[in-house]
Amino acid sequence: MTFSIVARHEGRFGMAVSSSSPAVAARCVHLRPGVGAAASQNVTDPRLGGRTLDRLAVHGDAGRALKEVGANATDLEYRQLTAVGPAGPAAWFSGEHTLGTHGAALGPHSVAAGNMLVSTDLPTIMVEAFESATGEFEERLLAALRAGHEAGGEEGPVHSAGLAVVADVEWRVTDLRVDWADAPIDRLAEAVETWLPQRDDYVRRALHPASAPSYGVPGDL
Repeated sequence: MTFSIVARHEGRFGMAVSSSSPAVAARCVHLRPGVGAAASQNVTDPRLGGRTLDRLAVHGDAGRALKEVGANATDLEYRQLTAVGPAGPAAWFSGEHTLGTHGAALGPHSVAAGNMLVSTDLPTIMVEAFESATGEFEERLLAALRAGHEAGGEEGPVHSAGLAVVADVEWRVTDLRVDWADAPIDRLAEAVETWLPQRDDYVRRALHPASAPSYGVPGDL
């Protein structure tokens, strides 16, 4: 009940995802700075995302990482997994019990996948939108998510969405979620628009607090 894209861009890794079920980003988004991005979706087992990143940290090969994780996983036939590492092709896996119409597509720097879709073409549309988009990494991920939704998205209405990015610090420099709403992708886009002008300032606040900018909130003297 999900469609998503994981990608890399200039040393950063990110993911955008939407679903008819609540809080999809809490379960499906897995990112690690310098290592890669992975998604675990369909009948989701969040443990598989972390395990995929563990394998990527060893050798950086997305396809190999998914095979290694799958070799030791239970109920793999219910899982849909994607991954991208620091170099080389991205990778995907869809078990035989993936729900409804499902599919995946690879781009030079990305992989999109989904289940319960209106069409198997939807992941290709998302990848093409990401690879052709311009602007900030977050904006390109959002463009892919919007393209998937505008192409029909899931069979039913979506209610949650999320977008996250890791860079060269130990935490997610962007981590935005809409856990339940009638138009979650529109609300996510509003959050991206609000967040991006301040994103780097909040990194600076962590690393160099003495020189970090103030936003003039009450009590900030």
